[in-house]
Amino acid sequence: MKDINRIKVVLVEQKKTGKWLAEQLGKDPSTVSKWCSNKMQPSLEMLMQIAEKLDVDVRNLIVTTKQ
Repeated sequence: MKDINRIKVVLVEQKKTGKWLAEQLGKDPSTVSKWCSNKMQPSLEMLMQIAEKLDVDVRNLIVTTKQ
């Protein structure tokens, strides 16, 4: 699957782990791992919650389509 989200990149930039994010969202760590590896994508609603927990604009979590 093509890389669609930048969740893992933002977590690394903030020195946070997928496990931390899973705990913050009340999600299973394996689900967050699938999001981070782009094997599965979160819903738009969940993406908004992720952005809130990471204190970033939701657009920072999505790979841009234009250069």
